[in-house]
Amino acid sequence: MLQPQTAPSATDPWLVDRFADIKVLRYQIDGFDELAPRQRVLLYYLSRAALCGRDIVYDQNYAHNILIRRCLERIYASYTGDRRSEQWSALEVYLKRLWFANGIHHHYSTDKFAPTGLSKDFVAPMLRDVASPDEVRCVLSIMFDPSVAPRRMAQGAGFDMLAASACNLYHGVSQPEAEAFYAAMQRPGDPQPISVGLNSQLAKGPDGRLFERVWRVGGMYGHALERVVQWLVLAATVAESPLQQRTIKMLADFYRTGDLRTFDEYNMLWVSDTESKVDFVNGFIETYADPLGYKATWESVVSIRDDQATRRTQLLARHAQWFEDHSPIDPQFKKPHVTGVSAKAITLAQLGGDCYPASPLGINLPNADWLRQQHGSKSVSLTNVAHAHEQAALGSGFEQEFGLSPELIARAQRYGAMASRLHTDLHECLGHGSGQLAPGVRGDELKNYASTLEEARADLFALYYIADPKLQELGLVPSAELPRAEYDRYIRNGLMTQLVRIAPGACIEQAHMRNRQLIARWCLEHGQPEQVVELRQRGGKTYTIINNYDRLRDLFAQLLREVQRIKSTGDYASGRDLVERYAVRVDAQLHREVLARYAALGDAPYTGFVNPCIEPVRSASGLVVDARVDYSEGYAEQMMRYSQQFSYL
Repeated sequence: MLQPQTAPSATDPWLVDRFADIKVLRYQIDGFDELAPRQRVLLYYLSRAALCGRDIVYDQNYAHNILIRRCLERIYASYTGDRRSEQWSALEVYLKRLWFANGIHHHYSTDKFAPTGLSKDFVAPMLRDVASPDEVRCVLSIMFDPSVAPRRMAQGAGFDMLAASACNLYHGVSQPEAEAFYAAMQRPGDPQPISVGLNSQLAKGPDGRLFERVWRVGGMYGHALERVVQWLVLAATVAESPLQQRTIKMLADFYRTGDLRTFDEYNMLWVSDTESKVDFVNGFIETYADPLGYKATWESVVSIRDDQATRRTQLLARHAQWFEDHSPIDPQFKKPHVTGVSAKAITLAQLGGDCYPASPLGINLPNADWLRQQHGSKSVSLTNVAHAHEQAALGSGFEQEFGLSPELIARAQRYGAMASRLHTDLHECLGHGSGQLAPGVRGDELKNYASTLEEARADLFALYYIADPKLQELGLVPSAELPRAEYDRYIRNGLMTQLVRIAPGACIEQAHMRNRQLIARWCLEHGQPEQVVELRQRGGKTYTIINNYDRLRDLFAQLLREVQRIKSTGDYASGRDLVERYAVRVDAQLHREVLARYAALGDAPYTGFVNPCIEPVRSASGLVVDARVDYSEGYAEQMMRYSQQFSYL
């Protein structure tokens, strides 16, 4: 899953809110009115299913998130004091950050954010009016004691990652115990291994035995999943095809049973449905939030196919075998027959769970390697989200501040948006689906480093091929300046500008950020004898410069070859060493400089979205016969409404 690299400015006319390091935008559902009424009804049902799982990700992120959210929302709704005071403004910002992150830990850094400018004495009396004494003590301790749950997810070597992480994916279980538990569940030689632990909390009982609380109807998160299933059942009645109907019903069966074999069957159906105009992602999907890489957070994306933009992605998909055959990786790790690669551009219609409010730019699923190899993969690029980012970036001053020369700035302005979209397409459509595992490798050997290395593999694939003559031959690259613009942006971001998302003194924790620094710093070091990439000083400021673009592409190829070898062979030690050496630590002096320069722009480094309201149109008898969309809802208004209508845990 590809996520935005750099943040746009607040010049977008769809800006809804701005607080802390975050801005919230609107997005439009282009093509909504062109759908048939039945398709709009399908979109409505799927959007409700996307919202009913909201509480799940809050609880997955931290066991007390829902309690804290509800207490603060009660205060927010009932407060009769001065809403212009500094203390109230600080409380409001804290609550808005909690909404944005689906909990009390920053959505990117995973560190607990402090209640800046907010005193315990201000909060405590209001809490006593809306919560029990035990709840008051719990909430105050969590909010104001930095030592309580300091980090949602801690990754690294030399410590127990589960003990150091506040996420609610494990309960009373140590890292060695969890690793041994799931190792015992593996079936050596299984050609279709299930994704063990994907949809459960691993816990220790009073007798010391480990067991799984499965996330299913009748089990953990059952009340929320019942509502998800309710809307999926209705969606199946207006599905666009028998295949889509079977797909939706299979997903509902998975939620009822929690059976991961059923989830695999659902994925097989979902990936084969390439014709539906209205599509969706719904489920326990990505494992980025689990320090051990087993358990998936709940998410949903509802979308409409963008037919015009899809022509570009389909062109890449049709040539997938050519890209695989010409990849610079070891031949033994290439797929001899690329199967079922489908790609499309989509217009986002609704975000839910771990995809809301911060949206990805692209998605490639399913994640299981054997499913990709045997049944293919489906990739999507979110065109209206990318457009919102691009439009908001206009006039930010970002390129002028961090671009070394007028020529580099002009190239970025002319080709940057186009290059970024093409990079996303290559990353999602081809990169994630490329390569294969060596015989006997299960795919989970890289553990806590798997996500970073997988994102690096897909990015390196995109970086290598964006400069390939094949793309000019296909008509996707109008000028050799386009890949150079992407190389400039990527290296600058990996070495410098993404550091605006890191607090002073912190290390990089988020997988996508680790991936980008890994690639940029590896290329800086390995290209040093020829100064392929350079950090150059001018006027007391640091800039990135690429002195040899062709040689940089060679470096991308070398690193891609190594990362693919690590993944294909399950070489944990090499993967760990690569990530720990290049991806985690930050140059403190450069970090301070970047933060100061970015702060002068008055921008916010993170962007999220409010959802449009998709509302039913009913007949005189009460049947849903159509749907309409409304864009007027504000950020806090939407969050409060969701808490009233979609809180089931």
